[in-house]
Amino acid sequence: MLQTVGKWLWWDHLWLPRNVSWSDLEDSEGRVYAKGFHLYAALPCALGLLLVRYLFERYLAIPLANVWGIRDRIRLTAEPNLILEMYFCTQARAPSQADVRSLCKKTSWPERRVQVWFRRRRNQERPGLRKRFCEASWRCVFYFFAFVGGILALYDKPWFYNLKEVWADFPKQSMLPSQYWYYLLEMGFYLSLLLSLSFDVKRKDFKEQVIHHIATLTLLGFSWISNYIRVGTLVMAIHDSADILLEGAKVFNYAKWHGTANGIFVVFTVLFMVTRLVIFPFWVIHCTWVYPLEQFAPFFGYYFFNAMLLVLQILHLYWAVLILQMLEGDDRSDEEEDDDDSSKERNHKLSHTNGAGARGRANGH
Repeated sequence: MLQTVGKWLWWDHLWLPRNVSWSDLEDSEGRVYAKGFHLYAALPCALGLLLVRYLFERYLAIPLANVWGIRDRIRLTAEPNLILEMYFCTQARAPSQADVRSLCKKTSWPERRVQVWFRRRRNQERPGLRKRFCEASWRCVFYFFAFVGGILALYDKPWFYNLKEVWADFPKQSMLPSQYWYYLLEMGFYLSLLLSLSFDVKRKDFKEQVIHHIATLTLLGFSWISNYIRVGTLVMAIHDSADILLEGAKVFNYAKWHGTANGIFVVFTVLFMVTRLVIFPFWVIHCTWVYPLEQFAPFFGYYFFNAMLLVLQILHLYWAVLILQMLEGDDRSDEEEDDDDSSKERNHKLSHTNGAGARGRANGH
């Protein structure tokens, strides 16, 4: 039964153009093709990257944080209260004014005390500044080296300059060593991000990040097995280019170099809009949607690959909205709240004036 399912799952006509079979992609005449079992190396690569990340954060990021004076803020702990804790965990982290009054009756606490409890409890859930700095530093360094490696693997290839070359002799395109290592590192990295979700900073777009990582791994895995490697390397390089600046902006923001962070974030915004909302849909997706039909009739793999690219494009549109909100200074989800009793009046005033001064910030995504 499993053999029958396996044969159906890897049916040639599902994943390959007509008149092409998996036997045509067997190594021969000096040509080496990508194989599914090559992807098994992504798991040990992911574990290795987690080890490298640990060493990087411990011996490079933390000492750098010390040099720049990055310290976790001393937080006041919310006093134990089962009623408020139950509400916080099951209903809302920030109760409405009506719910605050209801909770006051249940706990016999004054309104200000309840509000202070929720501020302190929310702050307890926020990751420390040093943890955020270390994570952003690691991602920035990885994206930088991945992008440089990608450019080195692509700059002398004809399909880097002429997208029609992506499909020249497809699918009988021999695998290059540079493509293998580029794919392996990228897949290992995104797999490591999935493995580390439980202890990484949980962001506002957590669900979208999970969808992105799974879609990316699915896309990379399928493109490897079906020999869509050329376009796969282009997609990876496009994504890494902007991610370097985003993580770099966060690094400088946590170090309180706000002018530098704001400048980098503006450049990131421009690069993100150009690469993700212009080049990716109108060059890359156009390349995968239009050019193959000049050689082959549509097949399931063609639709599947383009569907995964469209999922990424939808996420790009979602993140573009978040980025514009941050550029306008409307997002403060990563900032801690004052949690002492005397801060209530000041917070109340600030909540009515937050929109007055728009500042470009890279703080939380």
